[in-house]
Amino acid sequence: MIVDCAIYKGGHRTEGPADFSDALEQARQDGDSFLWIGLHEPTQEEFDLVSGEFGLHPLAVEDALTAHQRPKLEVYQDSLFLALKPVTYDDDADVVSADELMVFVGDSFVVTVRHGEGQRLKEVRERLEDSPDVLAHGPCAVLYAVCDATVDHYVDVASELHTDLELLEEEIFAPDGGTETRNTAGRIYGFKRQVMEFRRATSPLADPMTRLALAQVPYVDRESQPFFRDVSDHLTRVNEQVDGLDRLLSDMLGAHLTQVGIRQNDDMRKISAWAAIAAVPTLIAGVYGMNFTHMPELQWHYGYYGVLGVMLAACWVLYVFFKKRGWL
Repeated sequence: MIVDCAIYKGGHRTEGPADFSDALEQARQDGDSFLWIGLHEPTQEEFDLVSGEFGLHPLAVEDALTAHQRPKLEVYQDSLFLALKPVTYDDDADVVSADELMVFVGDSFVVTVRHGEGQRLKEVRERLEDSPDVLAHGPCAVLYAVCDATVDHYVDVASELHTDLELLEEEIFAPDGGTETRNTAGRIYGFKRQVMEFRRATSPLADPMTRLALAQVPYVDRESQPFFRDVSDHLTRVNEQVDGLDRLLSDMLGAHLTQVGIRQNDDMRKISAWAAIAAVPTLIAGVYGMNFTHMPELQWHYGYYGVLGVMLAACWVLYVFFKKRGWL
């Protein structure tokens, strides 16, 4: 469906013809005007009305309709096509989800196609309309504003992920934390999957942002280079944060598995120590329980108590020995 359609002249929104073809023709005749159409999950029929009027490339149209694209920048004969993946982070469920946002930029027109409910462009449009000096730069200003809003949200999500990861780290490495009943390894791996989902949105966008920052594509003038370079710098910082989160999660997983191994070794040493202590009285009792006629000290009146004393003394010596060795 068409969310919004407007003609902008000299950085200000104006009323224009309802027909796309007439509106585009009027914008091109004015020289300092352009048409911005926003669509949300359009059908084939709805998008055909737009693509036919603006001469969008069939491959780009197919990408915009089917979605599920990785971030990329494509240059066609009559338009520039940029695919973005805005992300949202559910702090309660610790889930990162990615949507789709496509931007077509051409001669005096911008077409934005959004899939999902993550990032609404209404705020971007309102912010641009409040800054006519920026909007006066034409379709390139819209492209910059969309990229800037998307990357700024990446920065927020990266900060939220880092905060939650610090809380998870404190919980796992607490004195009473990290038990297997809490499925610590599973939680770390689940968090790592969310970081991977975030990386799929941010990492491939680095090359398109570099090309835009260098103004190596049509419909992007050199005056906009500082703005796109600022977006590219923010994206670089986000990618560095994502790499740091991924490395930290790998280190946490390795440290946790090492802790599990150490605890298992401690448990085995304790079991072995108690087994050795229990073996002494078992051995003595087994020897004196044999049915031999000639056994030493059988006729001793205090023999029973003496054997018990030997058992207790032997167990105590072994207990002290293992305690000093740190096995108990």
